[in-house]
Amino acid sequence: MNVNSDPADRLIEADSAHVTRPVSPGALRGEIWLTLQTHQALILVHGRDALSDKPAIVGLTGFADRLRIIWNAARHDDPYADWWLLKVDAAIGAAAALIRSHQSAVAEELDQFIPMAIAVAMSDSPARIRLQFANPYAYQAARLLARFDELICAVVTANHVGLIDTARRAQIQHVCARKLRGLFMLPLAYRNMKLDRPTVLARIGRAHEARQTMGEIPDEVLSGERRASFAPRRWSPPTMTVPTKSQPTISTAPAQNHEKNDNR
Repeated sequence: MNVNSDPADRLIEADSAHVTRPVSPGALRGEIWLTLQTHQALILVHGRDALSDKPAIVGLTGFADRLRIIWNAARHDDPYADWWLLKVDAAIGAAAALIRSHQSAVAEELDQFIPMAIAVAMSDSPARIRLQFANPYAYQAARLLARFDELICAVVTANHVGLIDTARRAQIQHVCARKLRGLFMLPLAYRNMKLDRPTVLARIGRAHEARQTMGEIPDEVLSGERRASFAPRRWSPPTMTVPTKSQPTISTAPAQNHEKNDNR
């Protein structure tokens, strides 16, 4: 032992003498919370049932639940699920761009309110929602909802001090909320038919029904050349070696729960 080493290092060396085999770390755990200031954003978390004069609103939780089905299907090599993840990816990007453009415009209005300094309105009792989703796209959608919430706070403030009129305030809120609702509804059009890529390429099984229901997959998606930026790794079932008299049957693939530390 090096007598000049750090005491913590010496402790590790001493303890290591008693370790007989490596110990695998447990599953990763963490907490993610979404904090919202406005009712306009909060209603988009859980959505709303259909009313006599209003359609149902699919919220973030409904989006995440349905997206989980698509995510698992993409893991099992369903090209339609890959296609839907690409649609979700594009819709998230479009909604983010729209909200960002309105945020920039309203922030510029507030910055021009000279010589007065304006603090954007905040709730004295914001809502906190714990998030626990199965894939990164659900978290990206939650982040979008937080951006929308920030925008509404800024718009309400700008309207209150006379920088934007009430009609423009309502228009910004309507356009951005509609964009988010459109994103949240996207997974509803997907139908899980337990398909995989070879089945669709061979046009057998329920492949024809899938085309009739969901449309014709673009060639680059069907071939597997194009996938969403956060698409899951494809799952492969364990393969078994052929047993011989001197060789027991063993698995050449990891156990099915090998990705417990990786939600993708």
